[in-house]
Amino acid sequence: MTPPDMRLALLAFSAVLSALASPATAQDREVPYWASIRATELNMRVGPSADYKIAWVYRRAGLPVRVVRVMEGWRLIEDPDGEKGWVVARLLSPDRTVIVSEGEPAPMRAAPSASAELKWRLEAGVTGTLGECSSGWCELRLDDRQGWVEADRLWGDDED
Repeated sequence: MTPPDMRLALLAFSAVLSALASPATAQDREVPYWASIRATELNMRVGPSADYKIAWVYRRAGLPVRVVRVMEGWRLIEDPDGEKGWVVARLLSPDRTVIVSEGEPAPMRAAPSASAELKWRLEAGVTGTLGECSSGWCELRLDDRQGWVEADRLWGDDED
């Protein structure tokens, strides 16, 4: 093989190796990080294997969780109630969601200001897709509704 052909072959080989490594690399995120439940039913286990006992069953797609540890195809998560356990990684989504914290209904406003027009009042436990956050306010989308909620009324909005 001539030197230019050798370089071309090495370049092609590197591209193939890079493409094969990408899926594994994509799952190697620095912890902690935020995710949400992708599945309509998700088993939380006491250890990182299907051989471990089920501690909890989630039946709520879109629920925000905090990933605190990574082990092969498993993730140790913390839920909004502070419970921790292991779940299969493929049943989590990288989509950022938040949940309205306990207490009085949280005002959802038209703009990030306490004086902005009140659009809705959100009960504790309502989940939505997280938009941008700044100055103590986060943009929240709930199906076809969108508005701003004070960040201290949400769980899952912290930057990790």
